[in-house]
Formats: sequence, structure tokens, C-alpha cells
Amino acid sequence: MLSTKNRLRKKKEFSFIYKKGQSYHNKYLTLYVYKTKFNFSKIGFSVNNKVGNSVVRHKIKRRLTEILRVYIKSLPTNNYIFVAKTGCENLDFYGLKEQVNNIIEKMKDEKW
Repeated sequence: MLSTKNRLRKKKEFSFIYKKGQSYHNKYLTLYVYKTKFNFSKIGFSVNNKVGNSVVRHKIKRRLTEILRVYIKSLPTNNYIFVAKTGCENLDFYGLKEQVNNIIEKMKDEKW
């Protein structure tokens, strides 16, 4: 579980990052990144209603939370939103972890 200070929760925070942030894409995820002035990262998750029912969507969010709980120390201090796309409900935990690794590497390659 991510600590409270590391979570994005408010709609206006999400909207601001969607508008102003840099985006990175792969087949199953989209990552929005926005630089922050704080010395800690904040992470938010979004899963479209087209991705299964509420049980499946929540399962994806729990998996992403667990994957990123480990990565949060190694990520640059920015605000992040991970958006799950249709099709990611068919991935197991390790497949989703591989997709997260892939998209984080894309972001780091562009020197965020």
C-alpha cells in the first residue's frame, strides 16, 4: 500500500497532470508525468470503464499499486498517473509488471 503522501486523489490534480504532463504509451498502459517541486513522488491510477467490471478494475489498481510500491524509491520525484488500457485485464501480475518496467524505461530514456 502506498502511503497517503504518495497518492494522487483529487480530480483537479488528475486533470492538471492530464493537461500539462508528458505522456508515454505502450500497448497496455499510458503514463502521464509532471515535474513537482516537492521532494517525494505522487502516484495515481486510472482504469477505464471499458476494462471489465468493477472487480476487475480494482484488481488491476491493486496490482499496479503493489508493483509501484517497490519502484517509488527509484523513480525521479515527479507526479505520475498510470492509465490502464483495454486488454490489460488479460495480463497476469508478472505481465503487468513487465509493461510497467517497459513504460518506466521509456520515460527514463527521455531523461525525465
